[in-house]
Amino acid sequence: MKKVRKRTKIERQKDKNFITMAIETSCDETSVAILRGDREILSNVISSQIAIHKAYGGVVPEIASRHHLENINGVVEAAMKEGNVSWKDIDLIGVTYGSGLSGALVIGVAAAKAYSFAKGIPLIGVNHMHSHMAAAYGTYPELEPPFISLVVSGGHTNIVKVKSYTEFEVLGSTRDDAIGEAYDKVARVLDLGYPGGPKIDKLAKEGNGSAVEFKRTWLEKGTYDFSFSGIKTGVLNYVNTEKQAGRQVNKADVAASFQEAVVEVVTTKTMEAVRKEGMDTLVLAGGVAANSRLSQVMRNLCDKENVKLYIPPMIMCTDNAGMVAIAAHYEFVERGGDGLDLDAVSGLDI
Repeated sequence: MKKVRKRTKIERQKDKNFITMAIETSCDETSVAILRGDREILSNVISSQIAIHKAYGGVVPEIASRHHLENINGVVEAAMKEGNVSWKDIDLIGVTYGSGLSGALVIGVAAAKAYSFAKGIPLIGVNHMHSHMAAAYGTYPELEPPFISLVVSGGHTNIVKVKSYTEFEVLGSTRDDAIGEAYDKVARVLDLGYPGGPKIDKLAKEGNGSAVEFKRTWLEKGTYDFSFSGIKTGVLNYVNTEKQAGRQVNKADVAASFQEAVVEVVTTKTMEAVRKEGMDTLVLAGGVAANSRLSQVMRNLCDKENVKLYIPPMIMCTDNAGMVAIAAHYEFVERGGDGLDLDAVSGLDI
């Protein structure tokens, strides 16, 4: 009988059947996904803690970490069952190691290292923001670098030049609050509850975006950086002034006017970057990419300038392990795996 040579891991990684398991615990979602090849997501299980943190008006890091610890093994089992794989099928374990909440990241990294050691499977750490920029690959098979990515989330607002699957150049970033953080803070001012982004987006549809003239912060000419602290303060001052004068605050108008101001600045600067860099492709990434007004305005601008726009589906915009698995695959192809000394880095840069 002819002896069949056992394939090396490098040979398997080039195989369309190469299987990656990914773990995501950067904030308050415990998520595990199974990926075949570089883009076929077999499962993407997410255990959300929104209902738990709602009572506190935001994510409580210690509580998030505790629930990750309680949930992680069950979510792994659920993802493997849904993806119809066993441990012998897994070729790579990817995990978000930064950025994010330190305690939450530690749980995911520790679990990934334990599985890697126990099962003898290569391990690779993934940058959370690289994962967001990779999310669209799972939906659009024709999408390839280079392109410009607008990364908008609770912790980030960045315009990034994606040079390749693993090379990134930050062209602009926020100098204070991230856009998602601004949404959450304005939602608290309006007593809308948590999470603020979706609530403001929904309420804004009932309001007049021109009712209140909130100042747009453009910063110095030529920069792609952002600042959202001013408009957050502007909303607070407006609401307080109206209440002190005994006038009723139209929350829908405030929400719509705030959103118009933020979206105008973000979309204008992004399209300027697209033009300057000579790109014809733009990818939205991060949880705020699911905002209906942002996506609508961006589509209109891209249509006018013949720019191809890619927006991942809702499940791939928010924190999820599917995007982590895709980024992990490309990172592994490029540089190989990490050692068991991999550690969580809460303030990891793009």
